[in-house]
Amino acid sequence: MDSFSTLIRTASHEQHMEAETSTFMSDLLGGRLGVDAYARYTEQLWFVYEALEAGAERLASDPVAGPFIRPELFRLPALERDLAHLRGPHWRAGLSALPATRAYADRVRECAGRWPGGYVAHHYTRYLGDLSGGQIIRDKAEKTWGFAKKGDGVRFYVFEGITNPAAFKRSYRELLDAVHADDLEKQRIVAECKRAFALNTAVFRALGEEFPLSA
Repeated sequence: MDSFSTLIRTASHEQHMEAETSTFMSDLLGGRLGVDAYARYTEQLWFVYEALEAGAERLASDPVAGPFIRPELFRLPALERDLAHLRGPHWRAGLSALPATRAYADRVRECAGRWPGGYVAHHYTRYLGDLSGGQIIRDKAEKTWGFAKKGDGVRFYVFEGITNPAAFKRSYRELLDAVHADDLEKQRIVAECKRAFALNTAVFRALGEEFPLSA
């Protein structure tokens, strides 16, 4: 019998690949889009993490979601520094969510408020993804747009409180394996992971429509 963390990883593998190979992401990482597209993407992330982290403290004592609430993962302060760097001191005034982003953030907020297991699914897809693939994005962004290494513009991808990402990811997977849920609930969490990837992919698709490459 596979462990729960393995089950989650394999079940969402297909959606994960789809998200990673979206044309917007490959154009962005290939240096074919300007820094404005990167800034717009960063703005969309703000809405998702605001939904994830606004409800986090309330969930800290929850038996299911509580063990996953780790302050060293929180991304909102770093995102806000990046946005101030990318968009200037009045970045909040120009902040707008794409409809796909709003749908994604609404679903995260709904889970945070009503379904701790679903919250765990969104927590996993975001933070473990940032710790892994996010480092590739940071590296490309520094090279493409000249951000200071691990500095303003890419702070979202820098987890200063996590000195050993590999060990952290191992301990996170152990938390998943020990999650306070029966088999049916675990299946629901896996299904929500797939939904999280689909919501994320929809955001990439919308960004791709907003930043088409001139043929």
